[in-house]
Amino acid sequence: MLILWVPLSLFLSFIVSQTWSVQMSWENWDSPLRNRENEFDKPSSQPHIVFILVDDQGFRDVGYHGSEIKTPTLDRLAAQGVKLENYYVQPLCSPSRSQLMTGRYQIHTGLQHSIIRATQPNCLPLENVTLPQKLKKAGYSTHMVGKWHLGFYKRGCLPTQRGFDTFFGSLLGSGDYYSHYKCEGPGMCGYDLHEGEEAAWEQDRGLYSTMMFTRKAISILANHNPRGQPLFLYLAFQAVHSPLQVPARYLERYKGIPNLHRRKYASMVSCLDEAIHNLTLALKRYGYYDNTVIVYSSDNGGQPLAGGSNWPLRGSKATYWEGGIRAVGFVHSPLLVNKGTKCRSLVHITDWFPTLVTLGEGTLDEDLNLDGYDVWEAISEGRPSPRQDILHNIDPVYIKAKNGSWKAGYGLWNTAIRAALRVGHWKLLTGVPGYSDWVPPQTFSKQRLTSRWHNELVHWGCGKSIWLFNITADPYERVDLSQRYPHIVKKMLIRLAQYNKTAVPVRYPAKDLRSNPQYNGGVWGPWYKEGQEKDERYNNWLTNTLGKSLPGTAIRPLQLIQNAAARLVFNLPKYSLTTPLLRSLHWLPVAARIQFKTLVLTYYAVNGSGPVYIQDTVKPYIPTRTLRSASAKRLVPPSLREKQSARSRLFAVLAPRWWNELSDDIRTAESLYIFRRKLKTHLFRLYLD
Repeated sequence: MLILWVPLSLFLSFIVSQTWSVQMSWENWDSPLRNRENEFDKPSSQPHIVFILVDDQGFRDVGYHGSEIKTPTLDRLAAQGVKLENYYVQPLCSPSRSQLMTGRYQIHTGLQHSIIRATQPNCLPLENVTLPQKLKKAGYSTHMVGKWHLGFYKRGCLPTQRGFDTFFGSLLGSGDYYSHYKCEGPGMCGYDLHEGEEAAWEQDRGLYSTMMFTRKAISILANHNPRGQPLFLYLAFQAVHSPLQVPARYLERYKGIPNLHRRKYASMVSCLDEAIHNLTLALKRYGYYDNTVIVYSSDNGGQPLAGGSNWPLRGSKATYWEGGIRAVGFVHSPLLVNKGTKCRSLVHITDWFPTLVTLGEGTLDEDLNLDGYDVWEAISEGRPSPRQDILHNIDPVYIKAKNGSWKAGYGLWNTAIRAALRVGHWKLLTGVPGYSDWVPPQTFSKQRLTSRWHNELVHWGCGKSIWLFNITADPYERVDLSQRYPHIVKKMLIRLAQYNKTAVPVRYPAKDLRSNPQYNGGVWGPWYKEGQEKDERYNNWLTNTLGKSLPGTAIRPLQLIQNAAARLVFNLPKYSLTTPLLRSLHWLPVAARIQFKTLVLTYYAVNGSGPVYIQDTVKPYIPTRTLRSASAKRLVPPSLREKQSARSRLFAVLAPRWWNELSDDIRTAESLYIFRRKLKTHLFRLYLD
């Protein structure tokens, strides 16, 4: 019983003193070996870097922002470090992760629109150098645990091919926290837990993903020598993204929250906080902590419909309002000069690339064309940030604002296009920014979004397509100043147009049915083979080649192909993609989608003022079935299966992959008449096959 009352510090000091005496005696008789060991164990000047990225955590959903959710670990780490109170990310998963990995805006990687979906042959473009690649070149051991969500349709897109020595986690954007299965539609379900480049069947024990990823991260720390080589650990939690799942014991802490979604969400945040506590203890236990920089960030704003809260900010995840892009973030490290402070300088997620590479003594080549800045001195020492503006995004494929126009943009910008820009204190939005309400925390109501919350809604004039806010004075975006300060609006529209001139075409390919996990052993994984990558490069060249006019005409071959294919597949008597604007520009198709029973085709073109996106529509996008009855004919809407079948046929016919089947005399047709005649014959043969 007496031993139980011995102070722990006294017991530890006894052990340390005995160890120290042994080391002294070792020095006396074997100093050469000791010196040799110290050469290997000499601590590196390069700090260990631990980047923690959480999913869908709302701006309010941390204790130090006034939340009812208990986050003692996050509160302590932030209080002892530097809180980033003017920190911005992107409104969705893939865009934020792509900008973290490359230090470049979405408009410069082609990922401007939406996210990278599991069924798309798309990923972070391979020509972009990634953060782990730069750190690896600087001598770091690089490891990733958690959610990737940057594409995987071919092997070169996987994390271990993009700079990480090891990878354990999921490739998709979401999934079940226990079974690690994910469905992308009927008959499109698969397993999504990977170790390296293979399915992690053997490592799967049905453990809750937050706990599983934390254990794996701690295992990496335990098996690495902190004094021998610097470590970069990228821990991208699945939490707190939907589905709302959490071990039952965490729900007990929030019995007082009647809203079930908010209760589950709060429990998931508490579980996440506990995981980071365990990770921090491991950093200290294994000798990393004193030379480690910990960065904590959410990837976008919270989703109120799934329990999150961005209050008092406006909007939510997937919007360009502050609630969608202003994130929880902090830096914790013994290496910080000014600890316990707040950084109110502009910081963006692209800034981590140059900041961490420079901190890790890596090199930043001029040809990287980075959009990020090194903000370490602004964070650590409180100096002014080199960043003065942020391009939140330009999405030319998103739904256009009905009343947006060049006139509303003073002839400088088409305000129908979805875009957002921050310059100093000012923020400009155009197009359709997204859901724009202010949603208080859903703590005291069993209903999720009832009409009682909408008394906070400010009703803007109908047909609005441009907004201007002073974010410093009005962080909640309640007072639109676009009419009061037109000269500032014009300056920001000019800046927006300048950014748009540097944009690359949108990468948002159609669904590829070969992505179905049923064709890959029930596992989500790469479906493009090595031989197909060569075909893909050929198709890219082919698409560019088809944009050239036929001899003596202003008609592009690809334009005729799509024209004929649309008529053929959808049985349209008359339909033409030929417009004066299309005839005068070198254009390429970039997207096709179904919207309100209308096929919307989007084209990309370049003229003197930069990229231009044009949308053409086809109505109806699928022929209706005709049923004969005793009384009269009746038109019946097509079934879901018929819609999917017609859409698959469209993409099959529009795909340029079969172009190489055309004979040379068709490709080099001397006249438009000959080209059309031979093309029609080939299309019918292809369609019947």
